[in-house]
Amino acid sequence: MASLASCICCTAVGPRTHISSRSSYSSTALRLRQPLLTATAALRTRVATFASARRRLPRPPSVMEVDTSPSPAAEPAPAEAEAFDFKGYMLRKAAAVNSALDEAVPLMHLERVYEAMRYSLLAGGKRVRPVLCLAACEVSGGRDACAMPAAVAVEMIHTMSLIHDDLPLIDDDDFRRGRPSCHRAFDEPVALLAGDALIFLAFGHLADPASYPADGSVPPDRIARAVSELARCAGAGGLVAGQVADIEATGLGSHVGLDQLEFIHLHKTAALMEASVVIGAIVGGASDHQIEQLRNYARCIGLLFQVVDDILDVTRSSEELGKTAGKDLASDKTTYPKLLGLEKSREFAEELLKDSKEQLAGFDPTKAAPLLHLANYIADRQK
Repeated sequence: MASLASCICCTAVGPRTHISSRSSYSSTALRLRQPLLTATAALRTRVATFASARRRLPRPPSVMEVDTSPSPAAEPAPAEAEAFDFKGYMLRKAAAVNSALDEAVPLMHLERVYEAMRYSLLAGGKRVRPVLCLAACEVSGGRDACAMPAAVAVEMIHTMSLIHDDLPLIDDDDFRRGRPSCHRAFDEPVALLAGDALIFLAFGHLADPASYPADGSVPPDRIARAVSELARCAGAGGLVAGQVADIEATGLGSHVGLDQLEFIHLHKTAALMEASVVIGAIVGGASDHQIEQLRNYARCIGLLFQVVDDILDVTRSSEELGKTAGKDLASDKTTYPKLLGLEKSREFAEELLKDSKEQLAGFDPTKAAPLLHLANYIADRQK
């Protein structure tokens, strides 16, 4: 899969006391999880089991030996078609996304801020979030043209989060996607404003009826619902909440438990993946039941993405990652390997991968193949 990531790039591009109590976040966490309280019961049980890992943790299957057979009470998950050309699929979708991003951010007056926006937005990357958006639209019966505005919007929000995350006052990282971070290539004020501008551009692009096919295949009510979903997942109830909790839990020497770490990553990382998948499903015309199935899938792979990210941070070099390796350890940040150990973190990742695939039961296997392979890709990625 490392070669796939490089090919895609070449086409482009201890917490404070009030945090440890969790009381200030309880209502936000409830809003984010409430729609799938029943559906996520199995995942929460597994997370609770891992919370007692230091005492006695049952061993799930080893990494890469996934048992994809369903439980007796569950409908079988769709089979993964061996003939599906995942690498070709990713290259085609990433190229289409890169082209749409290029068109969405032309150079205009006050070129420096636009140059900074384009520098970060068109720097390559795996394009996992926009491709998830397109795949969710497809499995819901829509086509790429319906979801491309949403795919562009979520990648703009994601890029904003990277620009801001790299700033000295947050994570202070000098490298991103194999080259200097935006604030190093330009300067801190321009980087900050470039990130801000991407937020507004994302919502403007997503809300503009002219962004969608002229045949009316994406009606206004779906557009409005998509805008609301992105705002919820990216704002103070989602990505921003996770970022704040992460900042407050870093380097203070106090114990950060597994529940709090899960809260951070369900918001900081998984929330934007949730937005990507759910918005794609909305504009594709999915039913409410299908949307909730896909929402749960996205939450599983969102946590999976972060667990794998934490593992890679301690097992790969900066050259392999395209960003500074070992940053989490150096900043005394709580991670899954720090809490569970490396092997138990890999086992937890395997559980999340299995759970994500189970959420796709009932969808057309052919149309669901990209989402299944994307889950594998997230689990197996090397950077």
